[in-house]
Amino acid sequence: MAGAHALGHDQITTLYRHHHAWLCGWLHARLRSRQDADEIAQDTFVRIIEKRDALYVDEAKALLTTIAKGLLIDHFRRAALARAYVAALEAMPPAQAPSPEARALVLETLVAVDRLLRRLPAKVRQVFLMAQLDGLAYADIADQMGISVRTVQHYMTTAWRLCYDAA
Repeated sequence: MAGAHALGHDQITTLYRHHHAWLCGWLHARLRSRQDADEIAQDTFVRIIEKRDALYVDEAKALLTTIAKGLLIDHFRRAALARAYVAALEAMPPAQAPSPEARALVLETLVAVDRLLRRLPAKVRQVFLMAQLDGLAYADIADQMGISVRTVQHYMTTAWRLCYDAA
């Protein structure tokens, strides 16, 4: 990578100053929510800070959009999960519907799971979600992601270990 360099504090500050507003606008155009766009932009820069030693920049906007796209995928999956939960609740006969306390507990648990998933590396999280939410077999995940079944198994072990440690 000619011209690429690891990100130091000054480079991250400059990246933020020059591109934060652009990234918020780019995200807002996709989300139609200023609050969600601001949150994902913030998370994008948090990711950059967390992984600054492993990141190299030739093109700032490409780096930002790559990270933000991964976060958008996570956002849309969480929204789909919430919609599915609400739809399941609406489909229940009123006598079987959970109490407001139970609903609050489920939503609290979903938020905790979301926080836990955010701690996973992107590929590990993607594999875990494909297996757990989409119900895909390890071989199918490996084919779709272009990785080996053994790597899928390793990623799943990593994800389950984090879940176990958090319990």
